[in-house]
Amino acid sequence: MPTYVDALLREIQNLSDAADERLCVHTIFFGGGTPSLLPASLVGKILHILDASFDISSESEISLEANPGTLSLSYLQDLAAEGVNRLSLGMQSAHPRELVFLERQHSFDDVIDSVRWARQAGIENLSLDLIFGLPEQTKDIWNRSLTRALDLSPEHFSLYALTIEQGTPLYKWANRGLIPLPDPDQAAEMYELACERLSIAGYTQYEISNWARTNIDLKMKNISLLPKHNWSCQHNLQYWRNLPYLGFGAGAHGFAGGVRISNVLSPDAYIRRLLKKPSLPVVFPKTPATISVQPISKEIEMSETMMMGLRLTGEGVSRAAFQKRFKKDLYKVFGSRIDRLIEWGLLTWAGPEDDILRLTPRARLLGNRVFREFV
Repeated sequence: MPTYVDALLREIQNLSDAADERLCVHTIFFGGGTPSLLPASLVGKILHILDASFDISSESEISLEANPGTLSLSYLQDLAAEGVNRLSLGMQSAHPRELVFLERQHSFDDVIDSVRWARQAGIENLSLDLIFGLPEQTKDIWNRSLTRALDLSPEHFSLYALTIEQGTPLYKWANRGLIPLPDPDQAAEMYELACERLSIAGYTQYEISNWARTNIDLKMKNISLLPKHNWSCQHNLQYWRNLPYLGFGAGAHGFAGGVRISNVLSPDAYIRRLLKKPSLPVVFPKTPATISVQPISKEIEMSETMMMGLRLTGEGVSRAAFQKRFKKDLYKVFGSRIDRLIEWGLLTWAGPEDDILRLTPRARLLGNRVFREFV
């Protein structure tokens, strides 16, 4: 781990040196794999070099993904001391059999402990990830997982339907008839149940799969004392708004300077490229770890802005913002597709002067049908 982090520090330094200006950063996200296996001292080293290399906002959201079974109170206290202020916990389910099926090594008791320890450590922004649509999962079991998750009162939820990807063990099991394929109709019912329950509990759905707690706590008598805070994941909003971001580390992806880049996947190869090979000139946003560079044309960027922005259930895509960014009218570029999707009941104009194009509630279950119109 220390050698990998040394390589990571080198990549961060190389890229920041190659930039034409000192870049401003408002979110930092430790994700992919199990970042919570990394000692807090090494997380601190990474945050220190980031602070030295970029202008980090004092209000920055600093998130770390964690598997509940890898945490302790002392570790979370150390993370908080290093500056981590948001924790994303991979709860997945409250049901032991489902956790075994998903090959998770934690129990729901570990989730309870992790939430309690995070609060004790002073981490006020917690997110829980859950998965629905599992083989043989019933609405009742899913409802119980939702109940237990809501009892923990996190600031944020991410709920994902199980997808069986080709080449995975689940794909092989399904092909052999060892497990049933997910039932899309039942998964849709589970999704609608979650939407209803989270809304009643005071969470706002701001993206197809994501909910953030509102500031109003009905149990408090004086709600004016509540802090004003947006618990939506600011880092992921950067993706959904199709705005630039930098990716560091093995297998990382980034989008900046009009190109999409990806890094070498193997940690060993990543270390060799950064620490053991002769240093080569770095051209922003490439680094010695970069193995793929894909230029993004204005046409592709406009299409991707539609596909990503329409995931934002309330914000949608603003016609005025689109015009300002691309110097083109959204309707003139995509008018025929928009009209078709409106006719199908999947898109609607909303907001002042009908400036916002967004999904209809029905379309949240049919998002891919909408998004592929903009490919």
